[in-house]
Amino acid sequence: MPADLAVIGLGHLGLPLARAAVSGGIATIGYDPARAVDLASGRLPCDGGAEGTLTAADVRRMLSGGFRPTTDPAELGRVRTAVICAPTPPAADRTLDLSQVADAARALAARLRPHTTVILESPAYPGTTEEFLRPILEEGSGLRAGRDFHLAHSPGRLDPGNRTHGYAGTPKVIGGLTPACTESAAAFYGRLTDKVVRARGPREAETVHLLETNYRHVNMALVNEMAVLCHDLNIDLWDVIRCAETKPFGFQAFRPGPGVGGHGVPLDIPHPGRGASALRMVELAQQVNDRMPRYVIQRSATLLNEHGKSVRGARVLLLGVTYKPDLADQQGSPAREVATRLMEMGASVSYHDPYVPNWSVLGHPVPRADSLYEAAADADLTILLQHHRTYDLQGLAVKAQLLLDTRGATPAGAAHRL
Repeated sequence: MPADLAVIGLGHLGLPLARAAVSGGIATIGYDPARAVDLASGRLPCDGGAEGTLTAADVRRMLSGGFRPTTDPAELGRVRTAVICAPTPPAADRTLDLSQVADAARALAARLRPHTTVILESPAYPGTTEEFLRPILEEGSGLRAGRDFHLAHSPGRLDPGNRTHGYAGTPKVIGGLTPACTESAAAFYGRLTDKVVRARGPREAETVHLLETNYRHVNMALVNEMAVLCHDLNIDLWDVIRCAETKPFGFQAFRPGPGVGGHGVPLDIPHPGRGASALRMVELAQQVNDRMPRYVIQRSATLLNEHGKSVRGARVLLLGVTYKPDLADQQGSPAREVATRLMEMGASVSYHDPYVPNWSVLGHPVPRADSLYEAAADADLTILLQHHRTYDLQGLAVKAQLLLDTRGATPAGAAHRL
């Protein structure tokens, strides 16, 4: 059966796009060899690629609305628009791994028809759409981008769990290979979002994501450094932020934490292999943010020592192991490094998270606390790593022997804050 849209890659970017399209009455297929079978059965894949974006109930509603997940690449030859949402995870050297984008492009190219609109939403370096994706599509299809088919980039801008800015309310940036490519992609997204912003070209659109992601990491690094400084000077940073954010111009509040997680990967090298200058501020910000889990361990050891205990043999309870509150997504969560370092120092670690029924670190399952208050009362140290709304922090502060709050969520004076 022909469809208007193929979403290639059904993870944290592709599934919300598919849901928005199905809700808008667009006949949609989803191509993903690793996830389509689970999704077609109304289940979320167990690999965590969709956690925090949709629930199984959302998937079942999409299926009832006509959504068709598939593992058959032949389906890609029957659509008007194809959007590549394949993941581009960071490699060991912090560069982006584009191999899954290449696989998606080859699957599409072999079946690409004239007049199809192809859009890349995967995070990418400036130049990826033209220099990496375009040759694969043209070689595999025998067609020419900008003449036989439309090619554009639109950076993903989803904020999982955000109840204020949903898909329709978040402007979409579009940068096409040609003006006609831009207009074709804009016409598609205009059916899904309230506002479309036209970039000068795909490079500019790709760089929008680079700027937005690095902006987040640089500002979080600044406030994380401020947290260390203010603790050393016995200054209440949380009160400083509360006052600073009353300024009606020139300031946006960021808050410190035990580390920076999520799917947005900071890029201090805008394009490896092209001699582009490194973004030194981003590189430094990454170093600062990478140190925060170690700082949490340092503060934890100091607190235990001040109360006559050592980390070795201490019972430590971790609260919230996801990267974002009220979601199950663990992508890049600092909780794993915190737990690893505590275990290596000889601590007995347990955890509680209402969204994570099972959790493993260093290949071993971490005991999950069933009774939260009893576990906090029994632990030598409780560390709040993520503030889920279900946590009664006032009650926990009373029950816990020691409570280290890395999110500044507890009432003033109720716990030790980061």
